[in-house]
Amino acid sequence: MTIDSRQVAAGMLEAVPFARTLGIEFVEVAPEAEGGVRAVVRLPDSPATHNHVGGPHAGAMFTLGETASGTVVLAAFGHLLDRAVPLAVHADIDYRKLAMGPVLATARLARPALEVIDELEAGRRPEFGVEVEIATEDGRTTATMTVIWTLRPN
Repeated sequence: MTIDSRQVAAGMLEAVPFARTLGIEFVEVAPEAEGGVRAVVRLPDSPATHNHVGGPHAGAMFTLGETASGTVVLAAFGHLLDRAVPLAVHADIDYRKLAMGPVLATARLARPALEVIDELEAGRRPEFGVEVEIATEDGRTTATMTVIWTLRPN
């Protein structure tokens, strides 16, 4: 699988203007072993996204994680957009430590993309997870998130 990370980032910013509003930056979109995909996105440190203690607001961190997960989905399944619409079905986030400064969200498919595609091609509406770790730039995990997605056939 080859991934044009610039095209994926541009597609995300066009499809999700709120990511642009928050200033989310796309650091990396890359294939992994066994048909997986990894995406890393960054939320810069900005007073406009701070909470009452000076770190990134929980809503901004949630949006960062959901954007990272959507980036993985677009990279893995974007070639199917003429046949299916990706939709987030459910999301869980665990805030673990106070984040200060810029934060990075790293997202990965929870199962091989080919399994998901096989389900779609068999006439089913697949659901699949994307696991996300949100961390400070020095690598301290501040939150974890799981987003369940589906590919709704057109």
